Amino acid sequence: MRPFLSALALVLASTAPTVQSIEIDGRLDPEEWAGARHIREFVQVQPLTGAPATLATEAWVLATPKGLAVAFRNAQPVEVPRTRQRTRRDQDAQVDRVNLMVDFEGDGRTGYNFMVTITGGIADAVITSERNFNKDWDGDWRYAVAEDEDGWSAEFLIPWHIAPQGRAQDGRRSLGLYLDRVVGSTGERVAWPGVSFNQPRFLSDFVRIEVPDHHQALLAVTPYVSATHDRVRGDTGRSAGADLFWKVNGQFQLAATLNPDFGQVESDSLVVNFSAVESFFGDKRPFFTENQGLFEVPFGVSNSRLLYTRRIGGPADDGRGAGDVRAAVKLNGSLGDTRYGLLAASEGDAAGREFYALRATRDFAAQGLGGMVTHVDRPFLDRQATVYSVDHRWTPNGSVIVRSQAVASSVRQAGARSEGSGFQVRADQDFGNGWRHQLYFLHLGDDLQLNDIGYLDRNDFNYLRYEVARRRTDLPAGSRFASHEWRGALSQRRNDHGMHIADAFAINRISQRRDGGSEFIDIAGWSAGKDDLILRGNGVVRVPEKLWFFHERSAPRRGHWSWYGNLRGNAEGLEGAKGMGLRVFVQPTLHLRDDLSLAVGLQLHHQPDWLLWRGGNRLGSFRADSANLAGNLQWQVGDRQELRVKLETIAIDARLRQAWRVDADGTPVRVNEPIPDFAVRNLGFQVRYRYELAPLSDLYVVYARGGFVLDDDGQSVGRLLGEAFSLRDEEQFLVKLSYRFTI
Repeated sequence: MRPFLSALALVLASTAPTVQSIEIDGRLDPEEWAGARHIREFVQVQPLTGAPATLATEAWVLATPKGLAVAFRNAQPVEVPRTRQRTRRDQDAQVDRVNLMVDFEGDGRTGYNFMVTITGGIADAVITSERNFNKDWDGDWRYAVAEDEDGWSAEFLIPWHIAPQGRAQDGRRSLGLYLDRVVGSTGERVAWPGVSFNQPRFLSDFVRIEVPDHHQALLAVTPYVSATHDRVRGDTGRSAGADLFWKVNGQFQLAATLNPDFGQVESDSLVVNFSAVESFFGDKRPFFTENQGLFEVPFGVSNSRLLYTRRIGGPADDGRGAGDVRAAVKLNGSLGDTRYGLLAASEGDAAGREFYALRATRDFAAQGLGGMVTHVDRPFLDRQATVYSVDHRWTPNGSVIVRSQAVASSVRQAGARSEGSGFQVRADQDFGNGWRHQLYFLHLGDDLQLNDIGYLDRNDFNYLRYEVARRRTDLPAGSRFASHEWRGALSQRRNDHGMHIADAFAINRISQRRDGGSEFIDIAGWSAGKDDLILRGNGVVRVPEKLWFFHERSAPRRGHWSWYGNLRGNAEGLEGAKGMGLRVFVQPTLHLRDDLSLAVGLQLHHQPDWLLWRGGNRLGSFRADSANLAGNLQWQVGDRQELRVKLETIAIDARLRQAWRVDADGTPVRVNEPIPDFAVRNLGFQVRYRYELAPLSDLYVVYARGGFVLDDDGQSVGRLLGEAFSLRDEEQFLVKLSYRFTI
């Protein structure tokens, strides 16, 4: 019997499709995709009607030894315009495109998005916390597109080693899968399954599919060398380092780096920040983006999180520039149903720090548990900081998800110990018929400290918020809009000692337009209360009511033009609503060719009552005018070359209206004290040429210039904006070469 079965298996194998022979060329060969899962059930998710797609869309999914292969066939007759604008990697644009999203571990915690446009542009991102997309990560995967008169096609091949994978049982593994297509000229998005990232549940609602357990290993070393010439200081610097990625299989992956590049070829947007809250920036260093999804643990509002990798190699503790990261290592793997990750990094200079993070998760049917510990040793400050976190996720049914988290910090500095804690609970429920609501509570103790390795915009805070939302897709056929989602929210803010900060309301509407564009309107108000941040620990300030409104509109490309604009009104000073300021931003984009575009943005801002801290318990109310001019020239030279010219300038003219001292009870008192006017000029300019030698292997040639000046003298905004172009605090030429060797 056994010889017969063996012979039968050989016969079947000889007649089965040879999945290894799939050629990723964008042209769908029926023989290559024979045996693949064929998906036709695409429905509209933008607008989120669940109706069948207006243009036929099909997909094929096939697990091969070389990776997960996916193909799209998109019908698009000549009467439906095709948006062939060329885009750089990870660039947002309203173009024809398809997305493949995969949860390789099948647990709804981390997903990976792979996007391909009709012209072969790509983007990739890591998805965490159900619907947070982080484009800092760049993966190595294969793709191709092809067009014909009836439509266009796209093929993907995602290697199994690209991300950690779930445990196999009986030779098979479970994946989460989501596929969608966007028609650039109309904005319509169709997907399988019919869920949207605009809903509270997204990642955990991916379709679960079973695939054979293919094993794939990778050893990749990416050395880099760079040389920088500083024309201001007249010196030249050289640097070299390497990233190593060793992926033994889906259950064990290791990354290491020596002297990592801090991303000199990337340029952060200019920010002039006079507030008490630190600015947040992303991280593009490959080591800190690869397999980072497990460590993406948000805690608090906005960008707050337990691990903020920009701390590693950030401003040094001795105040002398940035920390010098000598080496770092990261492990990701699984033991049974438990997934774990370990991160360690060391700065080698005199004020160097040691960073550590350990994360583990495990899921049990409708519940999931996670834990994280971070530790930072800062010898220069005689400081050691440890943070502990436990998070829990409960999904009792398809309409409810409850997420909770408790965090504690322990800091020892100069022999003194400080301990703090915090927790949060977020509950979402979908009622159906377009209705949903959310309840969120956040507690941050006044001794909670996360910013040695994390990012927390503030502590000493209690926040309660309730939101209800309704989605409408049954709009008249003659309406300019395809859908609306209305949201209303009430919230309360207090510090940890019961002090009332503010009560607030917010009403907003998110709309998809039938012309492919979008619109957003937001109106909010805060009650009178107290500001406990602006004086930086020197007391609190009684503040009046605040008002806010915001409107933005985007229009997709028509002919040679596309545009974006917004209008904002805000009242944040001591005059309350009477002191409302106005900000206008307009950015048209001229598409000279499909591969060449020029975007120019101009922002004008008038603030009649801008309240700023001026030291101690002293405040100043300023009448301020500012302008921000930005330009971006993008030229995609063939498939491998890119030229980008980026310009940003900021000019601020602030004239004192009134000086204040704050009494012990928080009351601002007018005083006749000299507080100087001030003016700001800021410039950032970069010309960057990139040549792609191979996937994740590039040659960069960069020219950068910038400067910042803060004067104790008011000047006209127009003059300041013109003078900003002459700033030259820094002027550098940079050449960087990196090449990825794989085994």
